[in-house]
Amino acid sequence: MSPLSPSDADMVNEMPRSEDHTALLNFLAPLEAQRLADDCQTVMVAVDEVVLTEGSPGDFMAFVISGKLAVKKTAAFPGRFILLAEIERGGMVGEGAVVCGDNHGATVVALEKSELLVLSREHLRRLISTEQVLALKLLTRIVQVTRQRLNSAGARLSWIL
Repeated sequence: MSPLSPSDADMVNEMPRSEDHTALLNFLAPLEAQRLADDCQTVMVAVDEVVLTEGSPGDFMAFVISGKLAVKKTAAFPGRFILLAEIERGGMVGEGAVVCGDNHGATVVALEKSELLVLSREHLRRLISTEQVLALKLLTRIVQVTRQRLNSAGARLSWIL
């Protein structure tokens, strides 16, 4: 599968138990976590499977329920990548592109068999228009994660330079 499409029916499994996504979405109250999970699909990805591709449309974001993903950026040499991050349980990928409506800035590949909770851009837009408090909490979390990633990247760059 390349890139992952949350609409692929053969990849969708039953929703995780509510305690699984309540813990996964611990930045939300339990009922809010359940509500958000209700708008998501659970997707299984195999080792080395591409979850999203750099430059592809940001149609969805995903929370990692289990497994590990690698975030890679295309290097100057053809066919080579720079590893930017490894994302494990509780992490998210694709959030910037799905919120901003642009293309993904990196390629994400499963390092392990992984289970993802996938939220489409369409469902995010629906949340924003119908459940503003929940949407605000989700968007705030996305900003917090982005800020943390930028701070970490800045610290690494200052150490290198």
